[in-house]
Parts: sequence; structure tokens; C-alpha cells
Amino acid sequence: MLVRNLHTRRLAADTADVAALLDSLSSEDDRLWPWASWPPMRFDRTLSIGARGGHGPIRYTVAEYEPGRRVRFRFDAPKGFDGYHEFRVDECPSGITELNHLLAMEARGRAHLTWPLFFRTLQDALLEECLDKAEMAITGEVRTPYRRTPYQRTLLRIIARVGI
Repeated sequence: MLVRNLHTRRLAADTADVAALLDSLSSEDDRLWPWASWPPMRFDRTLSIGARGGHGPIRYTVAEYEPGRRVRFRFDAPKGFDGYHEFRVDECPSGITELNHLLAMEARGRAHLTWPLFFRTLQDALLEECLDKAEMAITGEVRTPYRRTPYQRTLLRIIARVGI
């Protein structure tokens, strides 16, 4: 099963300011990842090509990194996630900067079931909350904050009990 999952936020901001958010990923001063309510993104070293880590049960390696522009993570786990996810900062006309997150993979084996039933809905919530955090950091407000669905809240309660 081919999967393409894109999340985008257009921000009325200087590209350099959004780039700084991207470059703070997994640092002590991470201003992009919603670590207060999700497993933090952690690596075995600073954000750089070859750094290994992930968040919760999702494991990946930094495959490409262009500071301030793009970081691509190649999946290592769970099994059957063959592909990558990446953050990208794009300058647009009229002082707008776009922050994008793309997940592109081939779901194989058990991932045919776990992706649509479990991981996708959590991915959607995590990424929208990530983009909310970016919008708050850049503008001081979030125009339309993301609200978790009842299914997402149920899954997160189960995860909390199990300790994933």
C-alpha cells in the first residue's frame, strides 16, 4: 500500500524564523516538536545526517539535512514502514513561509493494517499539533487550533496505559 500523508501550514513570517524552528528539532530548545504531549524526538547525537533515533515506537535515521530548509528521516521501525518522512521550509511570495511535513512510504506486511487503523490517525494529530506549535512560536497565536478526535483520544489513553 502506497502512503502519502502531507501536512502544511502557511505562516506570515520570515523564512529565517521558520527555518530556526526546523533547526531546533530534537534539541533541548525544541520549538517545533510538541514534546509536552507526545513522545519527544530524540537522537543519538545532534540533528545531522546519520543521527539515529525517533519518537515512541517510530525509529528513523536522518538521511538528508539541509539546515534551515529540509530534514528527511528514513524509517527503521516499525517493520513494514518502508520510506521516509520529512519537514520542509518553503519561501512563498508576499512574506509567507510554508512549513510542510510529508510522509511517503510503502506499507508492507502488518503495516497494511497498523498504518490505517492506528498510526495514521495518531500521525495526523501529532503533525497538526506540531504545526500549531510552530504557528504559536511564530505569530503568538493559533488561529484554528487542532482538536483531537474521540478515536485519537482513546488511542492515546490506551498507549498511556500500555506504556508505548
